[in-house]
Amino acid sequence: MPSTKTYGTPGAANQTIGGVPTIHYLDFASRGRGQVIRLMWEDAGIAYTDVRYSFDEYPEYKKAVIAQKNPTTNVPVIELNGQILTQSYAILRHFARQLGEYDGETEGEKYLVDKICDIGSDWRTLFVNAFFNPNKAETYSKHQETDRKRFLKALETHLTSHDLSRQGPYVIGKKVTYADLVIYQVMHDENLTQDGRKELQEYPRLKQLVDAIEDRPNVKVFLESERYLG
Repeated sequence: MPSTKTYGTPGAANQTIGGVPTIHYLDFASRGRGQVIRLMWEDAGIAYTDVRYSFDEYPEYKKAVIAQKNPTTNVPVIELNGQILTQSYAILRHFARQLGEYDGETEGEKYLVDKICDIGSDWRTLFVNAFFNPNKAETYSKHQETDRKRFLKALETHLTSHDLSRQGPYVIGKKVTYADLVIYQVMHDENLTQDGRKELQEYPRLKQLVDAIEDRPNVKVFLESERYLG
């Protein structure tokens, strides 16, 4: 059976979005596309219900439950007041708009946030393809030396060369956005945020972003809680 737990106490942020959302996702520690949504909710102080499916049981529930909610049968799936939300990055943008945070204000800021998010999405696709490949020992090792380094270098270049990004630790400077959470999560899932950030030493701007995310009060509490599963 899937595990179902509710975290947090509904507050102002829940009122703003219209209730307590439920996320359906794999029981994949604190990793994956679903986790970045949880991370936004944790940062924003949103109480939520977390439904986790083990990898063994997911195929059954994919047909019986998820397919009824999402025609593509992909997770994460979010339920809120009878509304069903799918596609992880569209979900992030949706809640950013509802909260009036986690996005840019000007068109230039919004474009930069969208662009960095898309780069993170492209990176994650390559990471997942290599990590879950039947020949993982070969494909993931190659990924670490090729695509991963390419994306790290590209993001470091973007964040050190753009006027907005140079104004603070986040993508658009001093305000956190969903793109920061997306980039943080893929670096976390690639095990780049652990072990003293030793593999980010060549990328000081990305290390600055990771430090800023983990220093956020609600994120810090989350990472030190039982809700954080590694």
